[in-house]
Amino acid sequence: MITFDDVTIGYEGRAVLGPISLTIPEGDLCLVVGRTGTGKSTFLGAINGLVPWFTGAEMSGRVSVGGLDTRSHRPPDLATVVGYVAQNPLAGFVTDRVEDEIAYGMEQLGVAPTAMRTRVEEALDLMGIAPLRRRALAELSGGQQQRVAIAAVLAAQPRVLVLDEPTSALDPTAAHDVLASIVSLVHEAGLTVVIAEHRLERVMDVADTVVWLHRSNTDPGSIAEIGDPPTILTHADITPPLAALAHRLGWEKTPRSVRSARRQVARERIIISVDEDGRAPSSSPPSDSQSTDPVARMTGVTVAYGALTALDHIDLALAAGTVTALMGRNGSGKSSLLWALQGALASTGDIIVDRDDPRSVSAARARSLVALVPQTPADLLYLPTVGEECDQADRESDVPAGTTAALLQQLGLDLDPAQAPADLSEGQRLGLVLAIQLSSRPAVVALDEPTRGLDYTMKDHLRGLLRGLAVQGIAVVVATHDVEFVAATADRVVVLAEGEIVADGDTRSICAGSVTLSPQVAKVMWPKRVLTIDELVVAHRDESTREPGDSPAEPAVAR
Repeated sequence: MITFDDVTIGYEGRAVLGPISLTIPEGDLCLVVGRTGTGKSTFLGAINGLVPWFTGAEMSGRVSVGGLDTRSHRPPDLATVVGYVAQNPLAGFVTDRVEDEIAYGMEQLGVAPTAMRTRVEEALDLMGIAPLRRRALAELSGGQQQRVAIAAVLAAQPRVLVLDEPTSALDPTAAHDVLASIVSLVHEAGLTVVIAEHRLERVMDVADTVVWLHRSNTDPGSIAEIGDPPTILTHADITPPLAALAHRLGWEKTPRSVRSARRQVARERIIISVDEDGRAPSSSPPSDSQSTDPVARMTGVTVAYGALTALDHIDLALAAGTVTALMGRNGSGKSSLLWALQGALASTGDIIVDRDDPRSVSAARARSLVALVPQTPADLLYLPTVGEECDQADRESDVPAGTTAALLQQLGLDLDPAQAPADLSEGQRLGLVLAIQLSSRPAVVALDEPTRGLDYTMKDHLRGLLRGLAVQGIAVVVATHDVEFVAATADRVVVLAEGEIVADGDTRSICAGSVTLSPQVAKVMWPKRVLTIDELVVAHRDESTREPGDSPAEPAVAR
């Protein structure tokens, strides 16, 4: 269905991809993986002709989709064959309402009105957004917008569906539902799906093939390796939780699912060291900088958008030196809480940060109280180059020159100072904005879905940075759906539902026994209350029951 024949892609003489030669069969669900900046979005864009037609890229070789050569067929010519959903769905919307957006693409393709009506209903039901049909797109949460974008593409009934980070803004339940709908179309309708995703724990068990993009020592751009998920993910330079578990336990191949990992653990009779409460010894005890005195307090805070109540009399205190995670389904009020805390959103009730109300102070003072990294970080970038953005942040925060650039390095980003922010990937832009906001060293750092677009290595750097901020006495609050990141980073988890706090406690008590909020390692090791790989200290393993073909019997110890 999709063929890359000796394809090389670059920009202004700088190679991004290639040479690449591979074939994705019809009816496959193909997962594209790789570190941030290895060209995953460029690879996807080449499938529907956006690359090179609308990007200014230089491309050699041949890409064919459904027998159509993208060199001679522009994206409009491919629209009936390929449906594409980009990383930022809001940027691609052309109407104001959910229903209109789903119908728009079919109108451009000349679909008959009666068929269009049926397809709209089917798409609404597939993505579980029928109650949103008459809502304004601008009023939706990021996850809801992402589901609308996928629905709009599916309604056109393409033969190939290309998705760039489709679950990045979705809560775990919504992500499962969306992927289940897509998988059913693969199995029942023969749809070919290509997904680029960083949260591999969500999709690797449904993928038929994996394309791994990575740099080599001999080729100018990223090269591609294609194969089955267990084989590729065992030796790739990205390590989803089950791959990390396989490495820790000495397994030859990465399990595809939690179920298969649990079965292998049971076969090898792995016993882990736990305390009297069934918990593994924590590798990250609470910091001495944690304080019971709140640096920020919200009392009776309510936020409403017309008739819709986003927050309903919220009471929340944030202590210095702690990392708090806000979790809950899409539309539960997480983003509204962060914006209200920062003082940029109209609200009622009391908000005090470092003895001031951020709603009634100057912009400079507000920035020193709460620094907020939004879901769409590009909104905060307005200068021509990365270097100018960093220099401006240093001046506005009154810190030594080079402070923001050094924070970028801590995040694992090696960006060219002369590069335009518009040319960065979503993950790179997020990292740049995070560095800019952190340069002011505020009392509270708030981040809205900060791991969107970040690979596992970058998330490790981000976790270290946030824990470092907590050690310095800063209160960190993160709204996220990334349960793996929460398990490794947060001291406390606050769960929201319909604008109210429904659970509030330490990370282990909230996440360890939850079906939706539990990380994969916890699910594999349950009922032992292990949250992260670092906590997995293996006391003993019994190889006597190991079956032929199982992994070798090297002792598994914490490394």
